[in-house]
Amino acid sequence: MIAILDYGSGNLRSAHRAFERSGQEVIVTSDFETALNATGLVVPGVGAFAACMKGLQAVRGDEIVRQRVALNRPTLGICVGMQILFARGVEHGAHAGVGIWDATVEKLETKVLPHMGWNTVTPHKESKIFKGVESESFYFVHSYAVTKSVGKIESYTDYEGQFIAAIEDGAMTATQFHPEKSGDAGLHLIKNWVATL
Repeated sequence: MIAILDYGSGNLRSAHRAFERSGQEVIVTSDFETALNATGLVVPGVGAFAACMKGLQAVRGDEIVRQRVALNRPTLGICVGMQILFARGVEHGAHAGVGIWDATVEKLETKVLPHMGWNTVTPHKESKIFKGVESESFYFVHSYAVTKSVGKIESYTDYEGQFIAAIEDGAMTATQFHPEKSGDAGLHLIKNWVATL
């Protein structure tokens, strides 16, 4: 069973539909034990870093994620759901994140923000989630990202400079883009992640 964590942020309906198409049972939940014990957990995210962290902490989602890491249980963060997994974010001031990776989510240094729309990703040669969609485009909408190398397998996107588009690091996976809004390529990527569960 895949649990999509409901903490007041994210495209829950579109995420639910997309992950259901992987053939798995999918539920949307804010229940601690259900999210902790699910075969796979999805942490979506839309909006500002601090607001997402506040919502996450309200359902003890930060504890859930840390415990899942300790138990080696697969977890996928999406967009701001990826960003809050880092140690810090500087959107509207400095804020602490979950701290899975020691890096700061910083404002992109580019003329046009947000970075919104379709862009390609340069997958790491050992990536599992990009298998079969290495040259496809994915849907992004964000103004902040991480440029510092932190994970075991990192894939990058260029937008007047490189930033991390995806991380695969043991049980933890995260994408800065929205696979649930990325058409067939996104569905393929979701199925690739589900296949690792």
